[in-house]
Amino acid sequence: MSQETDVWITGVGAATPLGCTYETIADGLLAGRSGVRSVTNFNVAQHPSQIAAQIDEIPCPEGWTSEEFGRLEREEQMLLWCCATALRDAGWWGRREEIRLGLIVGSAAEWFLNWEMDAHRGGDLVCRPYPQTEPLIQVMRRKLGLSGPAISMSAACASGNYALALARRWLQLGWVDACLAGACDPSVTPMALAAFGNLRALSRRNSDPVAASRPFDRGRDGFVMGEGGVVFLLEPATTARKRRAPVYGAVAGCGASSDAYHLVIPSPDPEPATLAMTQALEDAGIAPADVDYSYSHGTSTPVGDVAESRVLQAVLGEAVRSVPVSSTKSMTGHLLSAAASMEALACLVALERQAVPPTINLDDPDPDCDLCHVPHQARPHRVRTAVSNSFGFGGSNTCLVLQAV
Repeated sequence: MSQETDVWITGVGAATPLGCTYETIADGLLAGRSGVRSVTNFNVAQHPSQIAAQIDEIPCPEGWTSEEFGRLEREEQMLLWCCATALRDAGWWGRREEIRLGLIVGSAAEWFLNWEMDAHRGGDLVCRPYPQTEPLIQVMRRKLGLSGPAISMSAACASGNYALALARRWLQLGWVDACLAGACDPSVTPMALAAFGNLRALSRRNSDPVAASRPFDRGRDGFVMGEGGVVFLLEPATTARKRRAPVYGAVAGCGASSDAYHLVIPSPDPEPATLAMTQALEDAGIAPADVDYSYSHGTSTPVGDVAESRVLQAVLGEAVRSVPVSSTKSMTGHLLSAAASMEALACLVALERQAVPPTINLDDPDPDCDLCHVPHQARPHRVRTAVSNSFGFGGSNTCLVLQAV
């Protein structure tokens, strides 16, 4: 990329099982702190998996009263907190109405969540053939007073990476002056827990929640559900320089592909996912040997972890033995539609703190996942370039390259 088209991340807003501020989350990731525990906010007695990584309370952003914030649906609260925090963090809050500020949100279960929550309150919205709720993206645009384009999109676990890639393109085309991009998913609900549990996709290590999510470990038995959201503020590097904005990193490269192999099972052929990763590296103008840290999608499923290991081995080549690889899903659980955004945040932490967050619970690495793992404890490491893989249900493969500025 030329300096004229560079896109930087200058603001972050997040609500995660490890906390709701960047500093708290960063500290938790590098400390190897787990947010997984037994589910207590609804009855899980009949569920095969009874654990998840949840958020106790979403903070009320400045500018709203606790009463009006409390009347919002949980997904609205989560996204509003993330967007408002990212704007304030980047220094755009007081000037947001002066610029063309775009909004791109990854979200897969908006209507499902509305219907489920309405049903729990005794409503019958699910039985009606037309929507009764204002779309989430429209709610956010109105509440935040945004003047630029706004869209919601869904690509399963890869949604956050697609949002960042699209925001970067909007900025390069000059469609917006700055853009909020990310994803949120508060899907730890009775229906979602039952659905993934019945698919046998979830860990059933109910007696030891903290040890349940164990990517690349020989004893892994499925992923752990998590909830949360992360939104980034992206703007042209030229703009950020002029106003001396704080910078987390540059969105240097993006790649995407689809294998369309199966609804929930990753393709045994690594080529489609390999293509996404190769595209991202080429877009960033770097070679595999230039990668300092590779964030793994690493869900803790027997099939998925092996499939991704083959992709990393194919793309990184000899460098696979020296490039640190980790998955923070071992701490946060799998944030589903918001997974890629959480992964990008972990990469920014690695860039800022010059340390690789660990994969906790990696006691006995699977020989079929032969990578340069970072087990149990964070590893101090020079990180200038980080890549983040997000491979979603339905074969949505994405890779993001983030670089220090």
